[in-house]
Amino acid sequence: MINQLLRFTPILKQKIWGGKKLNQLLHKKSDGSNIGESWEISDVDGDESVVSNGNLKGRTLRSLLKEYRHDLVGDYVYKTFGEQFPLLIKFIDAKEVLSIQVHPDDDLAGLQESFGKTEMWYVMQADNEANIIIGFKENSNKEEYIHHLNNKTLLSILNVDKVSKGDVYFVPPGRVHAIGAGLLIAEIQQTSDITYRIYDWDRKDIDGNYRELHTEKALEAIDFSAKKSYKTTYKKQKNVANQVVTCPYFTTNILLVGGKKEIDLSKKDCFVIYMCVEGEVTFFYESQQEVVRKGETILIPACIDKVEILSENSSELLETYIK
Repeated sequence: MINQLLRFTPILKQKIWGGKKLNQLLHKKSDGSNIGESWEISDVDGDESVVSNGNLKGRTLRSLLKEYRHDLVGDYVYKTFGEQFPLLIKFIDAKEVLSIQVHPDDDLAGLQESFGKTEMWYVMQADNEANIIIGFKENSNKEEYIHHLNNKTLLSILNVDKVSKGDVYFVPPGRVHAIGAGLLIAEIQQTSDITYRIYDWDRKDIDGNYRELHTEKALEAIDFSAKKSYKTTYKKQKNVANQVVTCPYFTTNILLVGGKKEIDLSKKDCFVIYMCVEGEVTFFYESQQEVVRKGETILIPACIDKVEILSENSSELLETYIK
């Protein structure tokens, strides 16, 4: 039995579009500039999370999964995904707009021996006029899309939403998107690092080179249909799990925490991840006590049936697991 709550050392990623909010607002420690992502929990090859607390300190997530199996992730998850952890958990700071891009589904990604990439975003902070590019304004097709791509007018057929703190977006494979400048985001996604870059605003990297585009692969992946609205609506009741997103790859709830609360996990055949997106929450399990502050993440192994949480002030947690 894996008998402790798990914290991991963040893996910080420099990005051409990154900024300083991960350091300034979420207190991530880095001497680098343009830190765009903090990978909180990862089993991506070459970027495997390492435990930072307790008796398991120094162990990789992958080694824990090989040893503890269903005790760590649950019977269903272990049977479905084997010895690869199925989720990648991030915080993202977009000082500048990201590339317009799209992600493949499991079938397309499988050709590259990877999971597909379904993801969701929770906006933690937004500068004035910050926006997200998400989906098409109206139903489109390959011919119209290629015409606008070649003429660098793609934005004219894409939907742009002005966003603010607390907004949620679900991004299934095939949905064209770009996180806009001035956004701090919590991201939950399948374990995959595959992105098909469509357009990168003609900017160059520090070596003066344009980043690679994936025009043909993107064409195979894009869903050209439009939706009336791309923003996810959800309830905000205090001290209950308000469901935000549910799909085959993850379910995410938001907990508005005030005071002390017991969380019964006995009916979940799965690990549970908590991302603190506002305030500070203390987790209690047996003799263990972990303070999780804004911008920090904790993983509860599947074999743990009950924890208590305490917040002296109003705090917010994203709760994620797989049904």
